[in-house]
Amino acid sequence: MVEQKTLTLTGHLGELRRRLTYSLIGVVVTTGFSFFFVREIFDFFKSRAPADVTIIYIGVTEMLSTYIKLAIYCGVAMALPFLIYQAMLFVAPALTRRETKNVTMLLVGVVVCFISGTIFTYLILLPPAMNFLLNFSTDIAEPMISIGSYISVVVRLTFWVGVVFNLPILMFFLSRIGIVSPSWLAKNWKWSFLIAFALGAVITPTMDPFNQTLVAAPIFVLYLLGIALAQLARRGKKKRSLVQAMAEQE
Repeated sequence: MVEQKTLTLTGHLGELRRRLTYSLIGVVVTTGFSFFFVREIFDFFKSRAPADVTIIYIGVTEMLSTYIKLAIYCGVAMALPFLIYQAMLFVAPALTRRETKNVTMLLVGVVVCFISGTIFTYLILLPPAMNFLLNFSTDIAEPMISIGSYISVVVRLTFWVGVVFNLPILMFFLSRIGIVSPSWLAKNWKWSFLIAFALGAVITPTMDPFNQTLVAAPIFVLYLLGIALAQLARRGKKKRSLVQAMAEQE
């Protein structure tokens, strides 16, 4: 066991303030960096919309506010690894070396799963979703979408799919601490199937079954992957318990 650093209440508050300050500085830096590429980021997101749809702005300050919001969104996304690193530094003094390693791997997994979810959204989910939304009943009204509304839908959809892609990490953690068991998770796979489609209906801004299935199918696959990770977590826990028992006998 590594030597643990003991802090007073004042020390904890000072350390928290330090980490929050560093995190804020990191977000400010990445947001400022994003400002130089917001036009390219706009084009990046607009490429998911149908080519025949006109995107406009209708408010005096809408374009400026959307410009700033998009820079902040991208700044926070870019700073995410640094924010997680600061959180890790804050809790590290209270953890053993093994616990620090496990938490680090867990946080890395969260970042990887979130990024995987955003890539899935951009490449697979957004094109059919935007095509359905922006070409629905165009014989009744011509779509002229405000830039603020479009960016809001795209960012919200990308964020929540990225969050849902962390389902296997959550299942691994819950199994690790003994709240759920792999057998219980496997037994309730039918409920996970229904919940996956319910989440697909909530996350997607459309009402059609096709786009809901595009979200629900990966969620169900992630649930199956989470069962395997939960089994791995419980197996590792059993091995460590056996080692500890042998050490106590000696």
